[in-house]
Amino acid sequence: MDVNSAILERLEKVVSTLQENSVKMGQLLAVHNEKLDKQDRIDAVLFEKVDSVHREVTRKTDEIKKGCERDIRKVDDRLRTMEKKMWSIFGGLAIISFIVSPIGQKILTTLTSNATISAEQKTFVNGSY
Repeated sequence: MDVNSAILERLEKVVSTLQENSVKMGQLLAVHNEKLDKQDRIDAVLFEKVDSVHREVTRKTDEIKKGCERDIRKVDDRLRTMEKKMWSIFGGLAIISFIVSPIGQKILTTLTSNATISAEQKTFVNGSY
């Protein structure tokens, strides 16, 4: 009988220890679940912050891109204006150079003498000569 009671006593201690361990394990699991839930909330906040930063960076990038495109258009317009002025000046200089050249002088002399002759002919035809 002593052996049976000793075995029963040991079994009761083992069961008691298992119950304590089960309670402690339940507490550990509860704490662990709480930590996991807290980490999930932190992750959600961090992901929202990352998305917010991404949206802000995208918005700023678009603003910078639009500003650069606007500046490039302004520079392009100024270059076009300068190019038009340059070609106008070049054309004017070419005409002046031609007029001042010996060949240009000959052509002008010929044209002006023809114009003078034409004017004299018109005057003679009208009867005032």
